[in-house]
Amino acid sequence: MTKRLLPVLLTLAMVSSLLFSLAPSQASAADASPEAASTSTLQSIVDDMQPGWNLGNTLDAVGADETAWGNPRVTRELIQHIAAQGYKSIRIPVTWDYHIGDAPNYTVNPAYMDRVQEVVDWALEEDLYVMLNVHHDSWLWISHMENNRAHVVARFNALWTQIADRFKDHPHQLMFESVNEPRFTDGGTTDEHKQFQMLDELNVSFHRIVRSSGSLNADRPLVLSTLEASPTQERMDELYKTMSKLSDDHLIATVHFYGFWPFSVNIAGYTRFEEDTKNDIDETFRNVHQTFTARGIPVILGEYGLLGFDRNTGVIQQGEKLKFFEYLTHVVQEKQIVHMLWDNGQHFNRSSLTWNDPDFFHIMKAGWSGRSSTAETDLIFVGQGSTLQDVSMTLNLNGNHFTALTLGEQTLNAGSDYTIFRDRLTIKASLLSRLVTPGQYGVNAELTAKFSQGADWKFHVIVNDQPQLQPATGTTESFLIPVSFRGDQLATMEAVYPDGSNAGPQNWTSFKEFGYTFSPSYDDGTIELHSNFFNEVRDGDVHLKFHFWSGEMLEYSITKNGNRVTGSQR
Repeated sequence: MTKRLLPVLLTLAMVSSLLFSLAPSQASAADASPEAASTSTLQSIVDDMQPGWNLGNTLDAVGADETAWGNPRVTRELIQHIAAQGYKSIRIPVTWDYHIGDAPNYTVNPAYMDRVQEVVDWALEEDLYVMLNVHHDSWLWISHMENNRAHVVARFNALWTQIADRFKDHPHQLMFESVNEPRFTDGGTTDEHKQFQMLDELNVSFHRIVRSSGSLNADRPLVLSTLEASPTQERMDELYKTMSKLSDDHLIATVHFYGFWPFSVNIAGYTRFEEDTKNDIDETFRNVHQTFTARGIPVILGEYGLLGFDRNTGVIQQGEKLKFFEYLTHVVQEKQIVHMLWDNGQHFNRSSLTWNDPDFFHIMKAGWSGRSSTAETDLIFVGQGSTLQDVSMTLNLNGNHFTALTLGEQTLNAGSDYTIFRDRLTIKASLLSRLVTPGQYGVNAELTAKFSQGADWKFHVIVNDQPQLQPATGTTESFLIPVSFRGDQLATMEAVYPDGSNAGPQNWTSFKEFGYTFSPSYDDGTIELHSNFFNEVRDGDVHLKFHFWSGEMLEYSITKNGNRVTGSQR
């Protein structure tokens, strides 16, 4: 994934059978050889890669070195910890651009090549499958192929000639991916048919170079991507044509998936994991399966996640986020697709070597061997001063059965503390009265639902009152609305002009993009309207509606005059 947001729906896949060598579970990396061919099929070996993880924003960082985008240098200990989490494969994105010499040889800096090999070798020593690629080079220079074909092709060929030669004696647990999210629009190409032709030329050249380099490269698994790694049908069909033409039993297709775009970035009111988002997952992977897997071509989901994560993981509400990843993992594995989590450092902390969000990891890990149960929400709001009532919600059991409700180490009592009937859980008012302290806004307690298998589901019991918005004065570069959230959480914001027409970016919807146009800070007690919002707002009045997860909705008016902005609650 590029450092910036991609306004594109991406997806995934994986697929079927064909011979080549021993899997790590059958022999050590050092023992693998062309003569070590087994009866295992390529599909079964790809299956053995499940699950996978991306070492993102590190060796692929654009800048002086692998720390340029904020991550620490990769250590052997990091790779060991990733293997210890249960991952079976690792994708190592590498951006080579700043480390390639001038024409005509385009020599890769030897120290950089050595560093890449060091990280690859650490992963192989941990018995991980490894995908090594050409990453952000895709938009940095490969994208300019139409207008500078001779240079791009010569540089691309020289690069893969050197990579292939350096790693030709490495075991087959190392596979090569020709280019990440191959794209040509950054270089000015608008004709998609022309883009298909250029990608086909690069993939064919990549295949020829690797196969002709000898040794274990003669039948090393090679991974080819659709245009921009997108799973649209036309783009998958074009990749299938290339792979059919190459007629090689050791080819794997790859696509990426970042979800149904409105949900993935939290825009247009898609705050919840609803049917459109679910159906998008179903349709995407059904098409991937029919295009590749059903025809005997294995596929790897080289990256998956949510596009909103490019800003922060809080763009999507926690419970809705967990439901998305639970369902996605289920569908992907049902289609025999290996999934490789895109992690740019925000999920597995590279310094502490721990998960920043353990619940996120737990629900994914549980999905590797089954399904987890979820609920329609993970938020239980108790209004300040309101009469306490029972709270009922539907559980998404996903084939499991409910076993207990706990408060810390205490197992709560069915009947007096809660009731369960089929998929309907009711939290008793008597229990809530013991959990909350009037006037103590925010999370007062955490209840945990347990099931026959899979991850637990946590309910956050929150005391809230109607939020209060204060008048504000600022500029289009810095406009902060003081807010007393009073325990509530912001879900989304609408913006319209007095005549009812939609205001701000993406004016096909009144609901603005979370994190891009606005964002809350619960620690500072503010809602910030970003310059991205004001850049596409005309002078005059704009009416805002702030929707909160408790169900509260507050109206606010702002007036823009040049770069000056004032605002007050309506």
